[in-house]
Amino acid sequence: MKIDLPGNVCVIGLQWGDEGKGKIVNLLTDPGGPAGQFDLVVRYGGGANAGHSVVVGKEKFAMHLIPSGILSPVATAMITNGVVLDPEVILTEINILHSRSVKVADNLKISDKAHVVFPYHKLQDKLSEERLGNKGIGTTCRGIGPCYSDKASRSHGIRLGELYDRKHFAEKLQAIVNDKNIMFQALYGKGDLDWKAIYDQYCTYADQLKPFVCDTVELLHKSIAQGKRILFEGAQGALLDIDHGTYPYVTSSNSTSAGLSAGTGVPARCVNEFLGIIKAYTTRVGAGPFPTEQSNEVGNYIRERGREYGTTTGRPRRCGWFDAVAVRYSIMIGGIDSLSLMLLDVLSGLDTIKIAVQYKIDGKVLDFFPSDSNLLERAEVVYEELPGWPEEITTATRQEDLPKNAINYLRRLQEVLGCPIKIASVGPERDQTLSLNL
Repeated sequence: MKIDLPGNVCVIGLQWGDEGKGKIVNLLTDPGGPAGQFDLVVRYGGGANAGHSVVVGKEKFAMHLIPSGILSPVATAMITNGVVLDPEVILTEINILHSRSVKVADNLKISDKAHVVFPYHKLQDKLSEERLGNKGIGTTCRGIGPCYSDKASRSHGIRLGELYDRKHFAEKLQAIVNDKNIMFQALYGKGDLDWKAIYDQYCTYADQLKPFVCDTVELLHKSIAQGKRILFEGAQGALLDIDHGTYPYVTSSNSTSAGLSAGTGVPARCVNEFLGIIKAYTTRVGAGPFPTEQSNEVGNYIRERGREYGTTTGRPRRCGWFDAVAVRYSIMIGGIDSLSLMLLDVLSGLDTIKIAVQYKIDGKVLDFFPSDSNLLERAEVVYEELPGWPEEITTATRQEDLPKNAINYLRRLQEVLGCPIKIASVGPERDQTLSLNL
């Protein structure tokens, strides 16, 4: 199998996350794989709220912060300034990878400008969700939103590089924890965080992380000047983007391709191809509008066949039909050049498969995705129905091995999306991936 992806590539999820980006990044970063060798794999947004599951042979790897490309024996994995870094999580991942004989020591670089997640961020996340009750956003309670909020507020944000100036770090942390205790006491009736205990713990974390910390902007631009090939790895999905997603039920960063430049310091013109990742159906975790959701036997069928439970939280995902209105929007705002469709095998056995092609809202037909959550909650979906296929397709190795109705489904999706589908996945392993020419 060969996949035509020239130069530098950015992989972006186009739905509400969990599209299967980890598998594609792992496939593409195989030095003997279908797209040639990449020298760097760069994670540029989100935090430990993301989850990537990768299957290599009989081994399964689940990662939250370290890019999936760490499994490549030749590529450098990089976490840049757009990520909010939880030291405890990344050190746990490093230790697990070490124990499984994955090279990390020389293959991982972390930006000194990445903002750090502290215990008070996680506590704030948890207390805020509890206070909101059934009106909560449905966060992972990993402290991601509060950390990004502190980054934007400037007075309470702490970057990784600041942990190595111990006097400065102690003074700043003490002031921040004092403010947080006052705020928590006023809002939640709790506020007894010990700044010194946090300081001691995070100094230990900083010492352990020091070999990996560098100026990633400088390293990236040197690599570009040297003609090295880079794969940029997005987190979450475009419909969770802080500006362009279903606000307020979104993440706290720009999860479209727009987040790449701010999150790395690399101009978008340095990327040759934006590859969008989509599922053959749609899922969502947590609260928020989901027009094609199937709270019925179909939704349960998809969930169980697709093992749709969160890598990060273990929560069952909400499942439904493919939403072409939403994905067309993500393709448009992301400047997507081509698509990889994942989990096609999950739909085997369904008599009928549906595609959302329009919405009706307040009696008006819409072809364009309104990211206003209030409007989407009222959306009535206009579906096209296609015949399904009874055959299992997990052993397919070529497009020609797929049943006629599966090919017809792929062709119709490509047609309604207006974007070529270059790749289809029919299982979790690398060799369960097909190159398409529809």
